[in-house]
Amino acid sequence: TEIDWKAYMEEVEGFANGTLDYTQLKGDTGPLVYPAGFVYIFLGLYYATGRGADIRLAQYLFAGLYLLNLLLVFRIYCRTNKVPPYVFFFMCCASYRIHSIFVLRLFNDPVAMAILFLAINLFLEEHWSWGCLLFSLAVSVKMNILLFAPGLLFLLLQRFGLLGCIPKLCICALLQVVLGLPFLLVNPLGYLTRSFDLGRQFQFKWTVNWRFLPEEVFQSRAFHAALLLAHLAGLGLFALHRWHRSKESILALLKDPAQRKHPSPPLTANNILWEDGQQGAPQIIFVLFSSNFLGVCCSRSLHYQFYVWYFHTLPYLLWCTPTAKLAHMPKVLLLGVIELCWNTYPSTVCSSLSLHICHGLVLLQLWYGTDPPLAPHTPPPSRKPPALSKKAQ
Repeated sequence: TEIDWKAYMEEVEGFANGTLDYTQLKGDTGPLVYPAGFVYIFLGLYYATGRGADIRLAQYLFAGLYLLNLLLVFRIYCRTNKVPPYVFFFMCCASYRIHSIFVLRLFNDPVAMAILFLAINLFLEEHWSWGCLLFSLAVSVKMNILLFAPGLLFLLLQRFGLLGCIPKLCICALLQVVLGLPFLLVNPLGYLTRSFDLGRQFQFKWTVNWRFLPEEVFQSRAFHAALLLAHLAGLGLFALHRWHRSKESILALLKDPAQRKHPSPPLTANNILWEDGQQGAPQIIFVLFSSNFLGVCCSRSLHYQFYVWYFHTLPYLLWCTPTAKLAHMPKVLLLGVIELCWNTYPSTVCSSLSLHICHGLVLLQLWYGTDPPLAPHTPPPSRKPPALSKKAQ
């Protein structure tokens, strides 16, 4: 369980010794491939744990991070009042893999997700600028946070319009520049290619979701392009038909909200839309969580630590749609099968196929469960002439 922690400490030790060329920062597992925020946070852990030697203290710190992460997630769920209370028991106690990712392996993924959940809490409180700052900080720890970015962009356009959301996007970009500046001044190309390498190849032996494919297909660029197209198509469909409910074209999002002709419709039965044209907590959470889930479904490879990318969002994705009493147990069963797939090591053809089937079922219930209700049927006007009043008679 010490392999990744030691690699992280070796990667930041070079920075502690004055190395600012990003291509020279590396550990036993390979070169540093995370943005600058990772370096600063784990440099703090490097010094706090006696240059990485006190692993037990690091585990205590990550246990505290785990509790803080749960607090932030529960606060988000309390704003929606959708998930039945007993599901939180499974979230806290039933996932060995999540406990391992946080406290045993000390990955950077939970650090990024905890910052992301803090940013979402700020969005729910209408602190959009601070939320964007923390969102960008989470991206600087690990790039998987970018899976939430399409949903965030949609929400910013919905809330502020094009001109209004530009300052928020500038906050995100400026923080990335500030954090990466020491490395950008020395070797800008090296920093950008290492920390934001979108074309990095993954090893087939670690994949959780594509084990049923031949390795040559898994490594194929054509396969990667197909997944990217599927991801973009999914985002487009959800943006057009599930996130955007106004009668106007989606291009109306570019306008100032005060200049739009048609406000968003009132809440539907599933309580995902927002009232009076304003974003509510369920709508914000639905857009962000579904944006991330679409990215997870189309990921080129999911490694075991990537489970934390969407584990805490699954209960909302399953229960945000109207749920009959008899449908609760199948949803709990679905959570259990997903957990079983992630706890199968090494992954098998059966476990990877089962994971895709579960993801597909979640997507189907998100799509059909959030379908706008049909307009109520209004009876045709009666042909019977109105009765004359006694005065008229």
